[in-house]
Amino acid sequence: MSRTPARLDDLDLAILTAMHEYQKAGILELSRRTRVARATVQSRIARMEEAGVIASYDPQIDVTAAGFDVQAFVTLEIAQGALEEVGVDLEAIPGVLEAYATTGTGDVLCRIGADSHAGLQAVLLSIDRTSSVVRSHSVVVLSTVVPHRTLPLLRTLTPAGSSKAPAYRSAH
Repeated sequence: MSRTPARLDDLDLAILTAMHEYQKAGILELSRRTRVARATVQSRIARMEEAGVIASYDPQIDVTAAGFDVQAFVTLEIAQGALEEVGVDLEAIPGVLEAYATTGTGDVLCRIGADSHAGLQAVLLSIDRTSSVVRSHSVVVLSTVVPHRTLPLLRTLTPAGSSKAPAYRSAH
């Protein structure tokens, strides 16, 4: 099911920024920080949740800080038509943090984590044992250059127009 992309305006971006900067803030605190009515913030958040812009409220977990300081990216070549099967196989391997179907020389790109190089090897062997994987190629992460982020990209959007919230309009 594909969704129509949400049209975000300056107030939506301000709310998302405040949510990012003050991750434990509730609706009232977000209302104070964006200088708009609590009901406005609540309805904007509900609209962005419904549109899928706000996909979850899971905590961002740093697996390195949790003891899994070896990470790698693995490109998989899979058997023709085996994308669904490889997805099921990869979900069963705890060290697979995420996986994406891709274009190019590989079919699937995975990010994996492990507590040691021996643990990394065990995850790689588990991936290679799956019946749908034909070949894999891995590269070990040495350090993070740019951490996961979304706000810089969202800020490049042309806002959908001015906010209807009078307090926000007059403050900006």
